[in-house]
Amino acid sequence: MGRGMKAGKAPKKKTAGGSGRKAQMQQLQQLQNMQREMQQMESDLAEKEITASSGGGVISVTVNGKKEIKDLKIDPDVIDPEDPETLQDLVIAAVNEAMRQVDELQENSYSQITGGLGGLNIPGL
Repeated sequence: MGRGMKAGKAPKKKTAGGSGRKAQMQQLQQLQNMQREMQQMESDLAEKEITASSGGGVISVTVNGKKEIKDLKIDPDVIDPEDPETLQDLVIAAVNEAMRQVDELQENSYSQITGGLGGLNIPGL
């Protein structure tokens, strides 16, 4: 038996204040708003295009916010049948830079939405 309890009597129930439920509802509403903002941001990002280049502009790659390559331009002067490795390296460098820029754009967009969460680290965001 707990302290101060008498046999045959049920312990008094603590009544939950309405403010606790109200706070939970406000938090739920904030999370729902954040979810809507994130969905809109993802939609906006998917439409953006980032272009990066390498080799002084001889290779140019355009990707969208979903990291899909939309365009690849190669200056014909850089194509050397006896040295395909250089061309491969230039393409890889341009693609990697475009992807890095998309990651940075996404990170900045997410941090604008989640910035008020005190540095909450949500995987995938």
